[in-house]
Amino acid sequence: MDWIKINDDTYQYDEGGVRFFNTYTDIDHIGSNHEFDEVMMNLSELVNYKLPHPSQKIIPVYDGDIIDLGRRELLAIALPGHTPGSTALLDKKSGMLFSGDPIQDGRIFMFGEMRDLSAYIHSLRRLEKYKNEIKGIYANHGTIPLDFSIVDKLIDGALRIERGEITPTEAELFGKTIYVYDVGVAKILGDCKALS
Repeated sequence: MDWIKINDDTYQYDEGGVRFFNTYTDIDHIGSNHEFDEVMMNLSELVNYKLPHPSQKIIPVYDGDIIDLGRRELLAIALPGHTPGSTALLDKKSGMLFSGDPIQDGRIFMFGEMRDLSAYIHSLRRLEKYKNEIKGIYANHGTIPLDFSIVDKLIDGALRIERGEITPTEAELFGKTIYVYDVGVAKILGDCKALS
C-alpha cells in the first residue's frame, strides 16, 4: 500500500488505501492533511506547508511526472504563479484536467507572499501544448467542467492587469485590503504592489 517509484518521473500505485495529492497548500486545501501519513505535492509548496505531524512523508511530484493509478495515468503539470508549486493533474485517458485554483471562473487569489502574476501568465501559456488533450477543466472552485477557452481569457485578463488597463476595486478580505480585478471570466484578487 505505497507509491512505488518506477523511474525518475513515474510513480505507480501499489493497491490499497487512499492517497492524497495537494494541488497546492493554501489553508483551504490542507485541512485534512493531518489524516494522511503520506501526501503528494510539488516540493516548491514546502515554503508554505507545515507538516501536520512530524512523521508525515512528503512524496515529491514534479512537472512531467506520471502518477500511474493502474488503469489511469495522471500527468503532473506545474502551474506556478498562484503559488510556487501549484500543480495540475491531467487524466490522460479522459482528458480531464484537475487544475487546482489557477484556472477557474471564480476568485483567483494573487495577493500575499509568493504570488507572481508573470509566472502565472507563463504557466497558463504552457498549457497550449496540451490543448488537444484537455477535454474539460475541473477547478477546485466555481463552475465545472470548464472549456479550455477560459485559459486564453485568463491570459488576456492577466496581461491587461500587468499593463494597467484594468482599474481594480478595493475590498476587505481576511482583515486585509485587497484589490479586485474583474477580467470578465473571473476575478483576480491581488494587492497593488504585486499586480500593477
